[in-house]
Amino acid sequence: MQRRSDPSRQNETAGILLEFLEVAATSVVFLKSMYPPGAFERRRYMGVIVPGARHPELREYIHTSISSLRPFVEKELVERVAVTFFNNANTPIEKFVFKLSLNLSHKLEVEEPDFEFSLRSFLIKLSVTKSLTRALPTDCRWEITAYFRSLPEYSSKEAPLWTPTDTKLWQQPPVITPIKSMSSEPLSVQLYLEHPGPNEPAGPMG
Repeated sequence: MQRRSDPSRQNETAGILLEFLEVAATSVVFLKSMYPPGAFERRRYMGVIVPGARHPELREYIHTSISSLRPFVEKELVERVAVTFFNNANTPIEKFVFKLSLNLSHKLEVEEPDFEFSLRSFLIKLSVTKSLTRALPTDCRWEITAYFRSLPEYSSKEAPLWTPTDTKLWQQPPVITPIKSMSSEPLSVQLYLEHPGPNEPAGPMG
């Protein structure tokens, strides 16, 4: 049985997290009906039926965005990864946020089935959260956004896609709806929704 405590498997732990985030991001986009059903296909991941992107550009954007986080994940710099939906004024109207705490130096033995069971439960919960979300306007767009614990230093070869965002921010604290959380070593994850508060101005400035 494989163990996650072997230092040689630290990069593998980061790889499992990135693979999970790629599947989760695809599931969020599918959940929000951003594209016709034919843009996705059913696939199995960690024993769960999940949507996979069939459209090459959609699949490539999600894969490249998430995989380019690897150098930052391995340095434990990534604090949150969000799938954010915007209106035509480039203002966020809904965010699916994955808050991460990764300890790659953790030495205790963690069995692979337990580790994957915890991540699998997120995908199951995510598939039934549509009632917690809001309807999107027809002219909305979306993107994957990463938040770092500190300003990363990297070469252009490590993460050419990650640039500072110029999107607008909410002026008031958002409404947060918890969806799922797990707290363990070497990885803790919280998944929650963010929506603009009831007193948020129609055109907040960033």
